[in-house]
Amino acid sequence: MTTVPTIEVGSPHSAVPGTLEKFKSLFNELDKGNLNKLPDVYSEDIGFQDPLGAVKGLDALTQYFAGAYANVISCRFAYKDAVVQNSFATIPWVMHLRHKRIRGGREIQVAGISHLQVKNGKVCYHRDYFDAGQLLYENLPVVGGVIRWVKGYAG
Repeated sequence: MTTVPTIEVGSPHSAVPGTLEKFKSLFNELDKGNLNKLPDVYSEDIGFQDPLGAVKGLDALTQYFAGAYANVISCRFAYKDAVVQNSFATIPWVMHLRHKRIRGGREIQVAGISHLQVKNGKVCYHRDYFDAGQLLYENLPVVGGVIRWVKGYAG
């Protein structure tokens, strides 16, 4: 694998770098009011999975994100360099999230990585890897303190 992809114009994977840029841009603009932008990046048969759920198809993904973004105040991603091999890409990121129901709307940061497959200029497979505890459980009033203590004790 390489961190700086060399893709020949006209090769079967020449759309990957442009699709990755559209993907990154989408997620730094996405909110509950503009989910209509998803078809610009995702194929109709998208397979999506993260630690909180899995869906198949663009309609199901739109519904999934509608629920995920329902109480989001703001969300942006700081992306690192993508690793690209043929039609697959892996992009590390840090999500900066403000959510009405998490930590009273204060910003939290969650590190993660997206694994993508691009076909015909659209993302057809998207799997996110992140610590769901870092996103949710550590930020609950009582349970969060216990989980942070256990992590500190174990680490």
